[in-house]
Amino acid sequence: MEIFHIGAECYPVAKVGGLADVIGALPKYQNNTENTVRVVIPCYETTFRFQNDFECVHWGKLKLGTFNFPFSVLKEKTNKLGFELYLIEIPELFNRPDIYNYRDDIERFVAFQIASLDWIIGRNSIPDIIHCHDHHTGLIPFMSKYCPKYVKLKNVPTVITIHNSLYQGVFTFNKLYYLPEFDLIHIKELEWGNCINSLATAIKCADEVTTVSPTYLNEINYSGNGLETLYQRVRNKSKGILNGIDLDIWNPENDSMIAANYSIATFSEGKQQNKKKLCLQFGMNPTKPLFSFIGRLYNEKGADLLPKVVTSAFTTFKEEINILILGYGETEIENKLTQLLSTHKGNYNIYIGYDEELAHRTYASSDFILIPSRMEPCGLNQMYALRYGTIPIVRRTGGLKDTIIDFEDDGNGICHDQASVEDVCDSIERAVDLYKDKEQIDKLRIKGMNTNHSWKNVSQEYLELYNLITTKKYESQ
Repeated sequence: MEIFHIGAECYPVAKVGGLADVIGALPKYQNNTENTVRVVIPCYETTFRFQNDFECVHWGKLKLGTFNFPFSVLKEKTNKLGFELYLIEIPELFNRPDIYNYRDDIERFVAFQIASLDWIIGRNSIPDIIHCHDHHTGLIPFMSKYCPKYVKLKNVPTVITIHNSLYQGVFTFNKLYYLPEFDLIHIKELEWGNCINSLATAIKCADEVTTVSPTYLNEINYSGNGLETLYQRVRNKSKGILNGIDLDIWNPENDSMIAANYSIATFSEGKQQNKKKLCLQFGMNPTKPLFSFIGRLYNEKGADLLPKVVTSAFTTFKEEINILILGYGETEIENKLTQLLSTHKGNYNIYIGYDEELAHRTYASSDFILIPSRMEPCGLNQMYALRYGTIPIVRRTGGLKDTIIDFEDDGNGICHDQASVEDVCDSIERAVDLYKDKEQIDKLRIKGMNTNHSWKNVSQEYLELYNLITTKKYESQ
């Protein structure tokens, strides 16, 4: 089976969030003697692009309405990621330092999708599956189905995986001319809320819709950022499949990014060695429980709660705990968290930005990780934390609810129900009590480290889904 994964991010090539981790791992586990897996993302100005060898396998000109852009398809020569990696190089649109948040993002990602399909139809073979990820590739199921230019792909099954329904790629109909020619009888497939909605289009046109956890699939049916009735309508072709993690990258036994490697047998000493080094870097006492937050500083992640959580926790526990925050996002949240440095020196610190190595070191060093999300389609942080013997403190939502059960219910973490300062602080208080019971906390760490969230089983579930929709498509022809 020839499988194409098309998306906006792929770790370690270009990463903003969990989307990159998924596209960087799932294909590796699907790629074997029976399957050839190819990953296609835009060519950004990233370190990976310039530190690795690529060859040009295709070049051409794409038409975006009245605009024409030259583009190239670059293939990474060694398949070092465990699959074939292709970068769509459109210099005028993607030769920039950041991945998102440009005024012409609509033009950038529509052009990326057109270039991807232009290249695919020019190849000698037709894929068996095109797996699209989020709204950045949401027009592909429509174009492959209804644009005569791509008639060769009309019968190729498509899957859309929704990593976050908050972002939908919406633009007005005055940009309809960006798309290749199609019969206007199909224009309703593009429309939602009197606009072109890329995510809604994919949901309507793809052969299968997946979300990154079962609970998130249920949640978006009543809280889907304006797409609730659409999600309900396509429930018969929808499935929630929980993400996995790459155990080759996230493994405390051989992780080259952490200060000291450790296993389930040696976690007590290993975590303490890591904790000592991290606390030295951030001016903290390693004998105290370390609570960390790793992620984007946005309301959906519950990050707006953190300033009051920090203040309240230190009011209650004074100098009994340490809190470390790694992340970036809304300026107001960043500023409030930074201002707390002056009042809690020696027990609190913050790193504004994203640093992959520092994230690994923090998972290995922390006793608890705070995940107070208002919404969490899947969440990978809790899985990484478990792998490193760090106890997740989570709000029961989305994939967090699917993966973390409260330790008082014989589970593997600490849970609360509301995205509120009070609930988070109550969980911190329970964590402080747990920290004092070495036998119980060690038992919980071992349970977490023994949890298997590998992509191996998840990838098989996707392959079974591909086979199912391929068979259905074949039988319907």
